[in-house]
Amino acid sequence: MKATIAICTHNRAADVKEALLSLLQQSCKQPFEVIVIDNRSTDHTKQTVLDFRNMVDIQVRYVYEERLGLSVARNRAIREARGEIILFLDDDAKASKDWLADIIDLFDGDPIIGCVGGKIEPAWEGSPPRWLSRDNHSLYSILDYSDDIVEMKEPAIPFGANVAFRMSVFDTMDAFREDLGRVGSNLLSSEEAELIARIRTQYSVYYTPHASVLHKIPQSRISRKWLLRRIYWQGVSSAVSSKQKTGIIMKSLVKLPIFLVLTILFLFDKRRIFRNVSKIIYNNGLISGVLRSYQLKRI
Repeated sequence: MKATIAICTHNRAADVKEALLSLLQQSCKQPFEVIVIDNRSTDHTKQTVLDFRNMVDIQVRYVYEERLGLSVARNRAIREARGEIILFLDDDAKASKDWLADIIDLFDGDPIIGCVGGKIEPAWEGSPPRWLSRDNHSLYSILDYSDDIVEMKEPAIPFGANVAFRMSVFDTMDAFREDLGRVGSNLLSSEEAELIARIRTQYSVYYTPHASVLHKIPQSRISRKWLLRRIYWQGVSSAVSSKQKTGIIMKSLVKLPIFLVLTILFLFDKRRIFRNVSKIIYNNGLISGVLRSYQLKRI
């Protein structure tokens, strides 16, 4: 089996159906399978996947994972995969026609490539927010890294909505850290960054703009309130994944009063206020992440 396409999902039956339908249009001629990891859904995800499987010729497997957590579900997909390459497609994303073929070609061209990411274009539910700065695109998993196929140098990484790994990578290293990544409604992340940092010690990481996906961004996320919540959890994630937790606390405590003063100074500049509030929220997340790590160690 050349490739395994893995879709991890939790209570998004309608989105999963669209993601699966996009795989019927793939131009790839090599054998591949599709695994849907149902991460404790309570909707009709199972029936949706089974109905789809009965209507198509491609290999589709439904796997139920009781333990909640995106990293848990991804690791289950890795254990279940039969392909030489595993490609992760978000349950609310749709793959372009040449997505699978282009990623396989890139892996086949160089055995030192351990990870490949592709372009992620946003599908806004409604109009894209005018207030959203390019600096915050990554928080919505929007990725347009290059117009050409290039190696992604540190600290740049592919995003989980469209990322693939050579399966042999996991013969010598652990997969996703399960203390990172989303669990239920929290927005914990950084599991991809942590894994890819380890992969870089032995392999190269590449980006291709040709293997693109369209990633749905629902109306519920198109608000400053959601973005600030996402920024807070990014701070938590960065702290949990960091090895320098004492240093994080000290730096955050020094920075907080500076950001507060800057917020007051630029009281009539909405953009600068939001930028400084974002930094305060991120720093609060860093501190919470450090405390969270210490609490988990005590358990």
